[in-house]
Amino acid sequence: MTTQQKIDTLFELYTTYGHLDYGEGVTQLMHMVQAAKLAHKEGYEEEVILAAFFHDIGHFLEEGEEMGIYGKHDHDRMGGEYLVSLGFTEKMAKLVASHVAAKRYLTYKIPGYYEQLSDASKKTLGFQGGPMEAAAAKAFEEDPLFELYLKMRYWDDLAKETDQAVVPEDVQWMKEMGTRFLQQQAAE
Repeated sequence: MTTQQKIDTLFELYTTYGHLDYGEGVTQLMHMVQAAKLAHKEGYEEEVILAAFFHDIGHFLEEGEEMGIYGKHDHDRMGGEYLVSLGFTEKMAKLVASHVAAKRYLTYKIPGYYEQLSDASKKTLGFQGGPMEAAAAKAFEEDPLFELYLKMRYWDDLAKETDQAVVPEDVQWMKEMGTRFLQQQAAE
């Protein structure tokens, strides 16, 4: 599959499912564009911006156990694996696959974090195993990407603004960035 075919396949998922709401008052596409814009605003490199954009791509995949209107139970892991299958980096896959673990970590570690979650995030936390246990939290803290995992989670939490519509230029920006990134990976 060519880089263009991979990008077309990937973005066809957004065309097909991006309009769906998942209990947050925003569409999937609105949520993921907002997360990417937050990463960009903070000055992160394209790999991290793309991970922020793709972090919920697993909700669009056909396999996986449903959490009612809240999407797929294992969407984080499935999304990471899907991105690797298209040629994206392991780092990006880990960032995508970490945002649920980061929520579990933060609800364990930070008093009051749970109360800050949206109603939908509170509901999905139950499906996702609830707060981490101490041993898992310690191991999570030792991961070299730990700080970025937490960033991904915070962007996920913040990317639920109902008044930020997606414009075609937002999607084109992500497509171009994804294409450029995959081309760079293929050249290395």
